Amino acid sequence: MASAFTHVFVAAALGKAVSPEKMPLRFWTLGLFCSLLPDLDIVTFRLGIPYRHMFGHRGFMHSLPFALIVGVLVVTLAFRTVPRFSGKWWVLAGYFFAVTASHGVLDAMTSGGYGIAFFSPFDNTRYFLPWRPLVVSPIGVYGFFSRWGLNVITSELLWIWMPTLLLLVILILFRRRLHR
Repeated sequence: MASAFTHVFVAAALGKAVSPEKMPLRFWTLGLFCSLLPDLDIVTFRLGIPYRHMFGHRGFMHSLPFALIVGVLVVTLAFRTVPRFSGKWWVLAGYFFAVTASHGVLDAMTSGGYGIAFFSPFDNTRYFLPWRPLVVSPIGVYGFFSRWGLNVITSELLWIWMPTLLLLVILILFRRRLHR
């Protein structure tokens, strides 16, 4: 998996890209939560559910249908004043879908595991992206304070953080130019 730092960073960058205006704290909090939510499936190890099972690690909770359900539920429950199915409602649902789905996409860019069940529950086939530059992150805090953790952060800074920041700066400059 990619590190929690990178999942949260991507959620924050997507939030800034989607909404240049000031957003309430719940938008940011829920965005960061949704970016980490798929990894709650690690409890399945403790429950004896095999890794490759539909509900195992990187299974249903890393899938696109799960991300869609989360996106719709978050907007429906946490943004009740936004008229349902309005333009703003769809933007918010799209954002929460994207940050939840980004978790699986980032994990599919790593060098470890069995892949992501992007289409679960309809198809439990596990996929990686053809390009996998990220060093898989250790599970747990202690592994991060090692050479492995340093390699993870280095690969994520190079392949995710720097390109994302560059795209965000370009988007912000483009918006400023449009509003002159």
